Amino acid sequence: MKPDYNIDLITMKKMIAFLLAGIAVVSSFAQQNKKTPNILIIFSDDHAYQTIGVYGSQLMQTPNIDRIAKEGAVFKNVFVTNSLCAPSRATLLTGKYSHINGLTINNISNPFNVKQPLFPRILQQNNYQTAWIGKWHLQTLPDGFDFWKVLPDQGRYYNPQFIGMNNDTTATPGYVTEVISGFAEEWLNKRDTSKPFCLVVGEKATHREWLPDIQDLGAFDNREFPMPSNFYDTYENRPAAKNQDMTVDKTMRLKEDLKVHADYNKGIYGQFTAAQKEKFYDYYENKVSKDFDAHQYSGDALVKWKYQRYMKDYMATAKSLDRNIGRLLDYLDKNKLRENTIVIYASDQGFYMGEHGWFDKRFMYEESVKTPMVMRYPGFIQPGTVINDMVVNIDFAPTLLDAAGVKVPDDMQGKSFLPLLKKNAGVATWRKSVYYHYYEYPEPHHVSPHFGVRTQRYKLIRFYGPADFWELYDLQTDPHEMKNIYPVKGNEKIIAALKKELAALISQYKDDDAMRIMKE
Repeated sequence: MKPDYNIDLITMKKMIAFLLAGIAVVSSFAQQNKKTPNILIIFSDDHAYQTIGVYGSQLMQTPNIDRIAKEGAVFKNVFVTNSLCAPSRATLLTGKYSHINGLTINNISNPFNVKQPLFPRILQQNNYQTAWIGKWHLQTLPDGFDFWKVLPDQGRYYNPQFIGMNNDTTATPGYVTEVISGFAEEWLNKRDTSKPFCLVVGEKATHREWLPDIQDLGAFDNREFPMPSNFYDTYENRPAAKNQDMTVDKTMRLKEDLKVHADYNKGIYGQFTAAQKEKFYDYYENKVSKDFDAHQYSGDALVKWKYQRYMKDYMATAKSLDRNIGRLLDYLDKNKLRENTIVIYASDQGFYMGEHGWFDKRFMYEESVKTPMVMRYPGFIQPGTVINDMVVNIDFAPTLLDAAGVKVPDDMQGKSFLPLLKKNAGVATWRKSVYYHYYEYPEPHHVSPHFGVRTQRYKLIRFYGPADFWELYDLQTDPHEMKNIYPVKGNEKIIAALKKELAALISQYKDDDAMRIMKE
C-alpha cells in the first residue's frame, strides 16, 4: 500500500506550525521587541506592601509606585526566601537560596562572596553596562559592575557617605533618597549610549530609624492610623511569636526610634548641618517631645502613642521614596528611554506595621515574607496586569537574564517569570508552593530559626534551635495567622501532605541542614 503523501504533508505543516508557535512562546523580551531592553531596578529596604496604594492600602498615597503598576503589572504574591536585608540582596544577585549563595544572616564578619556568578556580571559579559548605586549592605565591595557608588553598611539618612570605585569614602550633602536619585541620573547621563544598561538603585528608605526628609516632617500629623486588629496578640500556642523582641510596646525606643528628646550632637543626628538640626529640633523637640511630656503617657496610652509616632515617621520616610521613584520615571520619559526600559520596583522584604504588635520582619508570617513588586515594560506588559501566581525572589535574576536574551545558568535556583506576563499564554507548570528558611538568632530580635512551606491555602512552619515545634495555618480561614492548628485533630492528612511537599522542596533546593532537622 502506497503512503498517503497528502496526509503526510498536512501533518508536517501542522508540526512545523506547532514548533514555530512554541518558539514564539518561549522567546524573550529582547527577541520579541527586536531591541535589547534597558533595565532599571529600584530596590528599597523594609517597605511594607500594606502601605502601598496598589496593594489596597488606605494608609498613604503612593502615586509613583502605583504608576508603574498602572502602566504595567502588580505582583500580588511575591515572597522572599529569608526575610532579612543582606540575605535578600544576595538572593537578588545570585538567584539562589541563602544556604547556597553563602549569606544566611546580617553579619559584618561574614562578607558576601562577590566572585560567584551574579546576574549583573553575566549581563556585563553580554554587552550590558551595569551599575549599582545606593544601599549595598553586603560587607564587601561590589564586583561585576561597570560603575558602583554605595553606602557603607546601612548608611545614614542625612549627608550620607558613599564608597566609590577607588575605595574612597566621601560625604554628600542632602537627604539620602534625593542624593541616590541624583547619582543615578548622573550615571545615566554619562553612560555609553551604544549599549543597553542595567542599573540597580538601592534605597535606604524605609529602614529603621525612619528619619523623614525635612520637607516631609509632620506630613501625617493630622492622620490617626487605625491599629491592626491583631495588635494586642497574646501569641497563644505560638512560642516563637511570644518570645521575640520586636514589639512596638517593649522594643521600640523612645529616644532613638521615636526621637523623644533625641541627642542632636551624636549618633544618627551627629552629621546634621546647622540648618538641618534646627529643623529637626524644631519639629521633634518643640512639638513631638513637648506633646509627650505634656501628656505623661503611660500604660496602654503610651503604647498607642508610640504606634502613632512610628506610623507617622515611617509614612513620611516612605513619602520621599515614592517621590524619587517618580523622579526616575520622569527621567526615563524626558530622555526617551521609557519604551525600551524594563522598570521594576521591589523591596528586599516585607515589614510589620503593628500586626501582632510588631515592627521589623524575619518571621515566615505574611507581612514579613511577602514583598511588594511592580513592573513596567511598554509593548510587552499590558497596562493594569495583575499577577496572582507565587513568585519568589530567587526568580528575579533568571527573569532579568531572560529579559535580556541571555542564557540563564543551570545552577540558578529560580526561574524566569516572563511567561506569567505573556498575554493569554497560560503557565500550567508554574510553582504551587514556596520554600522559606530563616537563620539569624538570637540577636537582634530573638526570632527563632525556622523553615517552612507556603501553598495557596496553607502554611506549615518548623521552628528549631531554642525550641522545636510546628505551626500550621489555614490562610483561607485565618489570613492574619492567629490560630496554630497543627495540634488540632482532623488535620493529619493536611499535615502529612504539607510535610511531603516541604521535604520535596528541601531536596529540590539542596538545603541539607533543613533535611537533617526534618529527620530528627
